[in-house]
Amino acid sequence: MDHLIDLRGKNAIVTGGSRGVGAATAILLARAGASVGIGYRSRAGDAEQVVEACRAFGVHAWAEAGDLASPEDAEALFARGDREFEGLDIFVGNHGIWPPVDSSIAEMSDEQWLRTMDANLNSIFYTSRAAARRVRRDGRIVLVSSTAGQRGEAFHGDYASTKGAMISLVKGFCIELAPKGVTVNVVAPGWVDTEMAEPAMGGGGRERIAKSIPIGRVATANDVAGPIVFLCSELGRHVTGEILNVNGGAVLVG
Repeated sequence: MDHLIDLRGKNAIVTGGSRGVGAATAILLARAGASVGIGYRSRAGDAEQVVEACRAFGVHAWAEAGDLASPEDAEALFARGDREFEGLDIFVGNHGIWPPVDSSIAEMSDEQWLRTMDANLNSIFYTSRAAARRVRRDGRIVLVSSTAGQRGEAFHGDYASTKGAMISLVKGFCIELAPKGVTVNVVAPGWVDTEMAEPAMGGGGRERIAKSIPIGRVATANDVAGPIVFLCSELGRHVTGEILNVNGGAVLVG
């Protein structure tokens, strides 16, 4: 990778960067030479650890707290980037929630629906808008969706709806930015071994999930971060408007 992917001189912002896929992506971008700013909500200690891991590769790195469901906080993250960087080349929109309690559409509360829309979709709009206004020619935007966004997820209709909307957003967004040579893509993980998925992994859940995946295992955060970094590199320069499935074949089975 150190020879094939060279992001020296590039500046990246990664949201949801204090843990899981976001943290793995930020560190991998730094390893490839990019300077990295991470957005996070409240876990300052975790965010600082990611920043230090990025700086260990000799790049500039920083973190900014905020609620990205607020347009003001989303803009503040990118305004911080304006101060820290001389231009933006890469945006990875990775933040979001997965409410772990099963809830049918018939029983789902207005509060849960609106909270998921804010955390997963409105925030993606606010941050993608801010990125689109700043990203330099030949830049990269990668949004992290989900297998659920393609085939739905019973009892998690709020989550699946936001992830499906994200895919639809990218299909038009990529055309809007194509004249600048900017690519816009979606990475769609299935189950990933992160803190967000822990509630589903207990009581034999991990084994059941692994058996449902054709490749036979649950992904690590790095398994998802690698394809994201590929799309951010020159190797992915002719890929835009696409869904890159990183789910061990799970999207192909029921």
